[in-house]
Amino acid sequence: MAVEKIERNIGLDILRVIACYMVIQIHTGEFYYIGNLGQTLNTGDSHWVGLYNSICRISVPLFVMISGFFMFPIVDNQQFFKKRFSRVLIPFVIWCILYAFYHYFRGEATLHNVFNNILKIPINYGVQIGHLWFVYMLLGLYLFAPVISPWIQSASRRAMEYYLVLWAVAISLPYIHLWFAEIWGEAYWNNTPMLYYFSGFFGYIVLATYIRRFLMEDKPWNYIAGIVLIVAGYSFTASVFLSRLQTEKIVSKLELSWGFETINVAMMTLGAFLILKNYSIKGNSRLKALIIDISAKSYGIYLAHIMVLNAYYAFINPHMNTAAIKIPVIALCTFVTTYVAIKLVSYLPKSKWLIG
Repeated sequence: MAVEKIERNIGLDILRVIACYMVIQIHTGEFYYIGNLGQTLNTGDSHWVGLYNSICRISVPLFVMISGFFMFPIVDNQQFFKKRFSRVLIPFVIWCILYAFYHYFRGEATLHNVFNNILKIPINYGVQIGHLWFVYMLLGLYLFAPVISPWIQSASRRAMEYYLVLWAVAISLPYIHLWFAEIWGEAYWNNTPMLYYFSGFFGYIVLATYIRRFLMEDKPWNYIAGIVLIVAGYSFTASVFLSRLQTEKIVSKLELSWGFETINVAMMTLGAFLILKNYSIKGNSRLKALIIDISAKSYGIYLAHIMVLNAYYAFINPHMNTAAIKIPVIALCTFVTTYVAIKLVSYLPKSKWLIG
């Protein structure tokens, strides 16, 4: 079977750039609603976080959908793993080591801790830099992709819709649980209830492939549906977060509507995808070249941005009064600076092993 050649889709590059920035804004907002030991901070700044960052929850699902859009068909498993794992895993390990020393230079760890953390890299993280969870999830999707590739390429439209409907129900369970703590076989001793096999990020992979196979034609309804999905999804996501800000003392409970695997976040993600999937920029403009370059370096930006973000937060935060200004300013400065830094690193020999 010949591998299908896909022309560059600038709309997906734009989505990747947007997702990359949104991740940075999410992490900027964490300073203003997460207190010590995961306690909720209920302040005026926290409300700005809810208003600004509810839309940003589409960031990780967008990354997954874009990856899934280009993932299939998998013709050669060995080549697939070699290409995907080398590009993702090697930079990840290097950055785990860099973050271990970063903690040391910040006075948060001893040299003994640093080398212990490096030895732990094969087990989990190596050092607790929270944003690196994404890499484990992505590698898990890659491991499963060859198993599902034959089905996802040959499945009928109805078969894929069958999966997506059940996935939509599965990612609605966080809200169903507000009324029923355990349903369809759920129990404290059972980790595989009825819809277990339809849950998770793989639904975004199927959704992206479904769009690629059946919905890539540019139709006016794409934009109408996209806007409706984003407005409805954002309204629900933000209103639930802001209402729970008044009552929930633990961040993990506060973030009910912020879960990447929730129906409202999936709605916003699908809406953004529908609107931009066919977007094009004619000619070889500088803007187009910049978007493609940032898109190509988004993994490196993702890995590195925490170091830059912490520096900007320490510098800017004391000089501004409200998160309404601080969040976008810190996030934008971090985004631009990290991109420039990764751009410079890209000129070094073998830089792909550091920035992907």
